[in-house]
Amino acid sequence: MLTQIYEISTPEEASALSAIGVDHIGVLVGDGQFPRELPISTASKIGAAIVPPSKFSALFLTRDLSLIASWARELNPAIVHLGASAELLSPQDVASLKRMLPGIVVMRSIPVFSEESVAIAESYVGIADFLLLDSYRSTDKQIGALGVTHDWNISRRIVDVVRIPVVLAGGLGPDNVAGAIQAVRPAGVDSKTKTDQDGSHDKDLERVRRFHEAARAAADNRFPSA
Repeated sequence: MLTQIYEISTPEEASALSAIGVDHIGVLVGDGQFPRELPISTASKIGAAIVPPSKFSALFLTRDLSLIASWARELNPAIVHLGASAELLSPQDVASLKRMLPGIVVMRSIPVFSEESVAIAESYVGIADFLLLDSYRSTDKQIGALGVTHDWNISRRIVDVVRIPVVLAGGLGPDNVAGAIQAVRPAGVDSKTKTDQDGSHDKDLERVRRFHEAARAAADNRFPSA
């Protein structure tokens, strides 16, 4: 069971999460179009503090393929995570980016809001390497970071239908991650808001540890004999 934690903002946080054993350490990067985006210089320092086997995941909310490609070449993250809303960044756009960056590993956020989400997820077969299923607000230009859960039945349908590894996100924390794993059976789970310190975007390392341990424990029991 992969564990993924966002948004890491300092090298010290990155080092601490590596020590806990978090698999994917996520950093929001960009040129300031969206709140809390980190400049490339800061993101580079955070990426350098991530200790293998933990992996650096760079989250881009922009639809600007040239910026994504340029920054990805400089940062060289293990994963390029694309979080722009579905109508702003198409499967064809993502395929184009992969041609620009041969060998790149792409995680694509999928908005979970109705049965239409299953079709959106299916459109990335053969293109995306991971899907991140997240909560969504129709007025947003990006997917996720809302701190609320969505309909896990839809997410489970995506897991069952789309043969791409799925990371489940959306309001997950130490107290509900086991239930989410049981309901959806994803390849991994993601937390941002519910592992932040209260009233802050800094990480609460104890909450991160509890989330990671709860996810791993739940994964041991997620496949009963049936």
